[in-house]
Amino acid sequence: MAPERDREVERDRPRNNAGSSSTVVASLAALGAVFAASSCCLPVVPFLFAAGAAGTSAFFLQLRPYLLVLSVLLIAFGFYKSWRARQCNRRPGPLSTFLLWFSATVVIVFIFFPQVVANLVADLLAGKS
Repeated sequence: MAPERDREVERDRPRNNAGSSSTVVASLAALGAVFAASSCCLPVVPFLFAAGAAGTSAFFLQLRPYLLVLSVLLIAFGFYKSWRARQCNRRPGPLSTFLLWFSATVVIVFIFFPQVVANLVADLLAGKS
């Protein structure tokens, strides 16, 4: 009689649905409510964007030399593949050739004139001509 009673108690006990979709939706709704309430009082999004941009730029500043070397190596690999295709009597398409030369130009400009590019981007974002 006792095992049968234990099964009934187990069956009547509420289940823990921690991963159910209603729990996830309720959590997202609560987070959305907190964000909506705080955005009425504070301009949250600009602060979050500024903090994220500052952290990201500091991170990428440390990686800049490695990223430049990787860029040069990948451009060189693209030129090698283009040259290799010509050796096999297969011409690369005009779009891929244009993109390869455009990418090489952009990488060279970013390597040799980083401050000029930074000033140009800052002026464009500020609305100056």
